[in-house]
Amino acid sequence: MSTQNSPLDARRTLETASGPVAYYSLPRLQETGAVRLDGLPFSIRILLENVLRNRDGTLVTEEDLQTAAQWSPQGPPAREIPFMPARVILQDFTGVPAVVDLAALRSAVHRAGGDPRRINPIVPADLVIDHSVQVDHFGTQYSFMLNVEKEYERNRERYALLRWAQSAFENFRVVPPGTGIVHQVNLEYLASVAATRAADGERVAFPDTLIGTDSHTTMVNGLSVLGWGVGGIEAEAALLGQPYYMLMPEVVGVKLTGALSEGTTATDLVLAVTEMLRKKGVVEKFVEFYGQGLSNLPLADRATIANMAPEYGATVGFFPTDQETLRYLRNTGRDPAQVDLVEQYARAQGLFRTDDTPDPQYSDTLELDMSTVEPALAGPKRPQDRVVLAKVKQSFLEAFGEQITAQPSATNGESVTSLPPAQTGVMVDLDGEQVELAHGSVVIAAITSCTNTSNPSVMVGAGLLARNAVERGLTRKPWVKTSMAPGSRVVTDYMDGSGLTPFLEALGFHTVGYGCTTCIGNSGPLPDAIAQAVTDHNLVAAAVLSGNRNFEGRIHAQVKANYLASPMLVVAYALVGRMDIDLEHDPLGHDPSGQPVYLRDIWPSQELISTTVTQSLVPQMFTSRYGQAFDGDEEWRSLPVPQGDLYAWDTDSTYVQEPPFFQDLPTEPPPLEDILGARVLVLLGDSVTTDHISPAGAIPAASPAGRFLTDRDVQRSDFNTYGARRGNHDVMVRGTFGNIRLRNSLTPDREGDWTLHLPSNREMRIYDASAQYIDEGVPLVVITGKEYGAGSSRDWAAKGPYLLGVRAVISESYERIHRSNLVGMGVLPLQFRPGESAATLGLSGREMFDFEGIAQGLTPGQELRVRARSDAGTETVFTTIVRIDTPVEVEYYRNGGVLQTVLRRILTESAGG
Repeated sequence: MSTQNSPLDARRTLETASGPVAYYSLPRLQETGAVRLDGLPFSIRILLENVLRNRDGTLVTEEDLQTAAQWSPQGPPAREIPFMPARVILQDFTGVPAVVDLAALRSAVHRAGGDPRRINPIVPADLVIDHSVQVDHFGTQYSFMLNVEKEYERNRERYALLRWAQSAFENFRVVPPGTGIVHQVNLEYLASVAATRAADGERVAFPDTLIGTDSHTTMVNGLSVLGWGVGGIEAEAALLGQPYYMLMPEVVGVKLTGALSEGTTATDLVLAVTEMLRKKGVVEKFVEFYGQGLSNLPLADRATIANMAPEYGATVGFFPTDQETLRYLRNTGRDPAQVDLVEQYARAQGLFRTDDTPDPQYSDTLELDMSTVEPALAGPKRPQDRVVLAKVKQSFLEAFGEQITAQPSATNGESVTSLPPAQTGVMVDLDGEQVELAHGSVVIAAITSCTNTSNPSVMVGAGLLARNAVERGLTRKPWVKTSMAPGSRVVTDYMDGSGLTPFLEALGFHTVGYGCTTCIGNSGPLPDAIAQAVTDHNLVAAAVLSGNRNFEGRIHAQVKANYLASPMLVVAYALVGRMDIDLEHDPLGHDPSGQPVYLRDIWPSQELISTTVTQSLVPQMFTSRYGQAFDGDEEWRSLPVPQGDLYAWDTDSTYVQEPPFFQDLPTEPPPLEDILGARVLVLLGDSVTTDHISPAGAIPAASPAGRFLTDRDVQRSDFNTYGARRGNHDVMVRGTFGNIRLRNSLTPDREGDWTLHLPSNREMRIYDASAQYIDEGVPLVVITGKEYGAGSSRDWAAKGPYLLGVRAVISESYERIHRSNLVGMGVLPLQFRPGESAATLGLSGREMFDFEGIAQGLTPGQELRVRARSDAGTETVFTTIVRIDTPVEVEYYRNGGVLQTVLRRILTESAGG
């Protein structure tokens, strides 16, 4: 093929309602014989356009264009391409450490005599503050006000940092607290589908693309915007103008047929999709949805499915542009000229889907008849573990049978009473009312998370179900902590407009904030009496939430069983207050006349839900709310704004500290060295998530992080969360592997952050063992099973182990983002050969490890020999696969990380200039 001409050869002009725009024509590329567009998945067409438009012979070359154009379902080219996203999106939990790193880079450049303003976002970035509000107050009309007051009280230092960044950096905007969840704000307001930018004296149109520091960035795939979550480290490099290097992906097509049947929801659909795709195996692959069933799928439902791409393991869950895309843009108040641009551009580029569009060719395909989807939950520990509604009781008993029937010891060593479900429970006094708790009691019911609070059908459905329940005389159980955290203020507008808010509030579902809350672990404390009973009797308490994450220890430290469900089922479980019940056959309760009330009696019809949404949701709600998206409330506007190009680090701050990553960085990277004499810090099993590695929730007082804060006179009530403290590496390194449910095979009789220091054989906290190993000059290794690093795109899950002295990880398989984060921090990710594991190789974790061959240089995917020597002198030698997947990752690893590579480049350019 011939692609040797200038990129301007593919430049064409399109007449739109807002005037002429230039664009880089994919049909023109097809005319040259370089590609056959009809056969390409829509997501690959967008990648191809990205390379075509950005090729400059330096960052993006002709060879890159050939690589993208040569994508084939038989096997895409095993070569990387540079992807140049149009924008970057961040939330505050992941955004604050990103801003801290950028501020630290400025300090490093300044110390080297350079201009700190060289560190500045080149790609536009939006940061949405949505992860900091906690559910401290619930169940009253004052809940929102009180939680917001507490949010500002806890996070004033962090917010001051963001105010500084807003003024110090160009191309950087902050959406203040209380606006909504980042992905819903992106979907309803920030996303353009087709963007424009001035170039060469013209306005150039191109697909809206992005990367984000939250794994659920994929939600906007439902609006035909190609983007996905990356580690904060990679996002920072992209902000500084570095391409995001990626291998051309395999694309799995999911053909949707039919339509959802009466009584099922978008939540049920996404749980079915998640289960199906996890079984298929789509990690590091694109998933693209196609088929005539798309015409029966509202965009909000598409966004729900796209949101959970991390849960089914895919890089993206993409839906192409069609009439439903245009309808959603109009209904959310987008400018008519923008909608016209989207339609004309998509049609001109072959990016517009109709029912007559030929099916693209995919690497593999699956099919789902949506009419077969059943009501379901997912849990109790993973989002892919779908359980149909009728089997939830059985599932709960099977999952926790041993814990329910055993008589374990309390964590403090005292004896406890363990109670079987459906028998006499523990009597608890709640403000003078005696209530009964037992195994399976639901103590948290939360309508929360971007997944479902963006979807009017399930939110209105929850309101209608609440109205029906109240009218039948049902109430929530008093031991259930209920909350509602809408994804945007528009949700409140249409719920108020539909008249459903009072019925939700009658059941305790008052708005507690506009943020992630329970899904990220900001569920707040349980009432004291409930918490005491759960602890004293080691109860298997449960949470039901309309979120996307239910990993162990994430939702609440005292809640062992966590189930994902639609907002409607969240309300239903708040009414019954327990998991050991069959909602299809058992009554929710009884009305005042003593008649049983079943779930089917109060479940609203799809027709009623649709009619209510249509009547109560209008475009003016979006234009009104988002007209002041960046203004914030009076509290935000009154915050001080630190000035200057350099951030003034406060050494007494327990929230924000300059990290050590760039201090005393030599101009040239040291030569690579073999890792010799390494000890195992932790030996873990399968499905270890980033929540296990770097928890986001409450900081226990007795933990190393808790002791650190106490030593600095921080009161227990002011600890906040690990997520909120991510700007302070001293806190975060002490919280690494700090999940209370972590199981380390070196200390099999303990849960939590415990390990065995070797060769002394002393049990100690992981952080304390790490400190001793560092003093002894001993490098560390993590050994783990399958799906290591699943879950959130949490850069501290790589930063923390690095600061603990971990130099390599050996895993059976990795989740995509975490593997790249490890490389981005200079930690070597290795993978056992297929069929091998720590168990098959007979590794106990007590050995000393040598990694031989690193000093000779690394290449992507090469084999590396590992020698494990036991204290008795026996040796086990095995071969691992180096999971440095691209040539640019070799460079990152050689430099000790992505940002170290960028910093050295900037310093070299400054010295040369």
